[in-house]
Amino acid sequence: MLILGIETSCDETAAAVVEAGKTVHSNVVSSQDEVHARYGGVVPELASRVHIRMIPAVIDQALQKAHVTLADIHGVAVTQGPGLVGSLLVGLGAAKSLAMAFELPLVGVNHLEAHVAANFLEQDPPPFPFSALVVSGGHTNLFYVSDHLTYRTLGQTRDDAAGEAFDKVAKFLGLGYPGGVVIDRMAKTGDPVSVAFPRAMMDDDSLDFSFSGLKTAVITHLKKHPLEDPGLEQKQADLVAAFQEAVVDVLVSKALRAEARNRTGHLVLAGGVAANSRLRAQLARAASSAGITLHVPRLAYCTDNAVGVASLGYHQLRLGRRASWDLDAYSRLPHRLPPRHR
Repeated sequence: MLILGIETSCDETAAAVVEAGKTVHSNVVSSQDEVHARYGGVVPELASRVHIRMIPAVIDQALQKAHVTLADIHGVAVTQGPGLVGSLLVGLGAAKSLAMAFELPLVGVNHLEAHVAANFLEQDPPPFPFSALVVSGGHTNLFYVSDHLTYRTLGQTRDDAAGEAFDKVAKFLGLGYPGGVVIDRMAKTGDPVSVAFPRAMMDDDSLDFSFSGLKTAVITHLKKHPLEDPGLEQKQADLVAAFQEAVVDVLVSKALRAEARNRTGHLVLAGGVAANSRLRAQLARAASSAGITLHVPRLAYCTDNAVGVASLGYHQLRLGRRASWDLDAYSRLPHRLPPRHR
């Protein structure tokens, strides 16, 4: 069964063709980084306009790279949320049009679950059940995953997501966009203990996250200790390394705390921030010490893409699930996941 996946939840226009939920025949992603870099973050209206312009070519390229036509496709899967509604609607419109024109079944996919599903496209996928940490620009969540379509939320951010904090700190420092990439690179030459930034919500038993206070702490520190020459470059590197370490410490500690409760022996890392080299290294070290097997997708599957969307679409379709033509977008993750995820 060949599934065409379409992803437009934020500022990447993506399409992929995946067979049987695990074999990737194509994976095409068109980034908008240059469009939004001048603003220091994603501008929703601009993102929607670029999606409209790019999505026909991206879908066509995904089909060409897979050496198939729409006549060979058995179903269409599309991200319906969470994300930017204007962006999501572009993908939904394209998916509905193709499904209707070629009489193909249509399914909607949860963006966060698609990030997790990317791990099943690797050579050593995690066995069920497992714990999952999803970290991106808009989301920081912990899940207990029972099977491909059954997720239970254990914790989530109460304010800024981890990736959002990276972007905001980078913007405040004038480092450019996307902030996570710049900070990851600069932090490699910095001292992670140069500044004692706070680790929020670490003392209680909660699995929720909070990063807005850390962002404020960075701004407050800079007001008290402005970065000036001599040694400006090194001072910046030290500052972002200390900030990054505070984020990573919280993510690693909470993920291991969740897995200690679940006792599955397997932990999945997913989402755009899963590409952060310090997070990958520290979580691998901590998981190994705790006797936990860590599963992390390749870098190309960390950022927004459509391979996980197509994979999840396959698992829905094989169970006979179909979306109606009134399938709609949702911007936020519901407080309670839809009934099929309980």
